[in-house]
Parts: sequence; structure tokens; C-alpha cells
Amino acid sequence: MPHQQLTDRELAPDLTRGLMLSLIALAHAQLLADGGAWSGPGPSDAPLSDKVVQVFLTLFVDSRGYPLFAALFGYGMVQVLRKREPKWLKRRSWWLIVFGFFHVLLLSPGDILASYGVLALCFIGAVHWSNRRLFITAGIGAVAGALTYGMVLAAPMPVPDAASMPVDPVSSALMRISTFPFLTPLNAIMSICPLLIGIWAARERVLEHPALLRRAASLGIGAGVLGGIPQTLVTTGFLTPNLAAGTLHTFSGYAVGIGYGALIALAARGARSSTVVTALAACGQRSLTCYLAQSVAWLILAEPYLLGLSGDLSVVAASCTGLGVWALTVVGADLLSRKGRPGPAEALLRHLVYR
Repeated sequence: MPHQQLTDRELAPDLTRGLMLSLIALAHAQLLADGGAWSGPGPSDAPLSDKVVQVFLTLFVDSRGYPLFAALFGYGMVQVLRKREPKWLKRRSWWLIVFGFFHVLLLSPGDILASYGVLALCFIGAVHWSNRRLFITAGIGAVAGALTYGMVLAAPMPVPDAASMPVDPVSSALMRISTFPFLTPLNAIMSICPLLIGIWAARERVLEHPALLRRAASLGIGAGVLGGIPQTLVTTGFLTPNLAAGTLHTFSGYAVGIGYGALIALAARGARSSTVVTALAACGQRSLTCYLAQSVAWLILAEPYLLGLSGDLSVVAASCTGLGVWALTVVGADLLSRKGRPGPAEALLRHLVYR
């Protein structure tokens, strides 16, 4: 089966997911960097190249990718409910929570699947809300999410004690799963606003309005980058972590994420079929599989009983590693697409939900 030829409207969500997975990889790869540079100040003696890349990561990557994925999830909720009864979305949500649990247990504490499942169960009725109610609730969610994660960013980063770190698979899994009851609701709170914006965008068919997309892209990315400047001063060591910078950084991340989505949707409208475009779209169509594949890579690279590279790389090297992992998932997704096969995770989820 050859590559599926996509229309502009069909291409935009898949192309967006495929591209945005690169930001997820860049963010998660920083666990390999000295000091875990994505969340706090890096080493004071870091080379200039690391500091330049750190500025880029803070302004354009950290807290900038997940809002768009949450918006795409909300967008997808509407698409599902246009074709199927709500019970199928509820079944899918419960299975996402199960997937998220095992994702944390087996691979990585940085899970978002369970949080999306919880959000879908809580906001399935939002598909029928008025626009006014959607935006008021989204605004409340934005403030709650920004303040919540702002407090996380403002808290002193603990220095890991090598003696207390898990050095075997069982201890590591137990440590990861202990974070599940805390990180799942945290990520859900942070994703309320973009999820509701995604629901609104699907209902209003925003992808069909290029003028609106252009305004959202320019204003969202521009305002978001300005809002990230104080946190950039924190991650480069000029300011100490503080609530104001962390809150503004998270709040502005919503704007950047939506701006990214609008920019890619505009690009998709005029995109011509090419090897790169079809490969990225294939990655987006198999985003669940590619997301989990990234976690497999972080497990192999970071765990002390495997390669044990956590904290050993420079920011530049960690970022290059992240992009390399993402590129491999794009190639893998493209190979599956050429054979006409879905991603294994998507196939399993579909079987469990719609059997």
C-alpha cells in the first residue's frame, strides 16, 4: 500500500503531531544534560554554546510543546464524537489511563497519556458547551495551570544523592510509579486550557480560516517568547528560580503552543507532497507509538543499569541526542506507512477500545 495522499485539512493535525514530537524529544533529552538544564540553572561554568542552546530551549521548547498536544487531543475528541457515541470516547479514555500507568511503570515518569484520559472523562460534555463557557473555563484552567507549574519551577531543585538512586530495574520502576498519583493530576491541570481551546477550534473549523491562523501564529508565538524571557534569565543563571518567572513562563507557553499549531496549519495548506512531509505526517499518524518509542530510548540512555548517561552530557549533546531519537521515530513511522501498517500502540489501543 503506498503512502496515503492527504488533503490540506487532514494533513495539518498529523503534520503538527509529527513536528511537535521533536519538541517533546528535546525537552525529555535534557535529563541527560548536566544539571537537568530544562528546569533550572545549568552549571555556572557551562560553555557559551550550552548557554545559547539553553536560551532556545527555554523560549521555544520547555512548556511549549505539551499545550499543542493537549489542544490536538481536544480537537480529536470532537472528531471522535462526530463519528461515534460518547461511550467509545469514554472507553478510549479509560484505556489511555491504563496505557499511562504502564508507561510510567515500565519506561518513564514523564507521562501525559493518563492525564489526557482523565481530562477526556472530565470534559467530554464540554463539546456541547457554549463558546463563552469554554473560554471562561479555559481562562480559569490557564491561571490554575500556570500557578501550579510556576510553583514547581520556583521550588529548589533537589540534588540527587547517588547513593539513594535506584540501580536496578525493580527499584527504578517503583520510584517511577510513586510519582504517578502526583504527576497525572498535575499534568491534567496544566492541560485544561489548551484542551478546551482545541475543542473550540474543532467545532468552529478554525483550520479553514487562514486569516485567523495567521493572527494566532504571530501573536501567540510573539507574546509567548516575550513571556519566556524571565525564565530564560533563571535557566541561564542570572536570576534565582521564582514564582513570577515560572508562572509567566507556563502561561506564555499556552500562547506559543497555539501559535505553533496555527503556523503549521498554515504551512500544511500550501504543502506539497514530498518525502519529508509524508514522513512527518506518518509520524503524526503514529504519534502514540513514536511517543512511547522515545521513552524506550530515554530508558536505555539514562538508566544506571543500562547506558547510565543521565547528567553526563552537555546541553548541546543532549539536544542533539534528542533530535536524533526523534528522527529515528520519523524514519520508523515512514517505513510503517510505506507498508500500509499502523503504529503498534495505535493498533493495540484501537483493538482494546473498538473490539
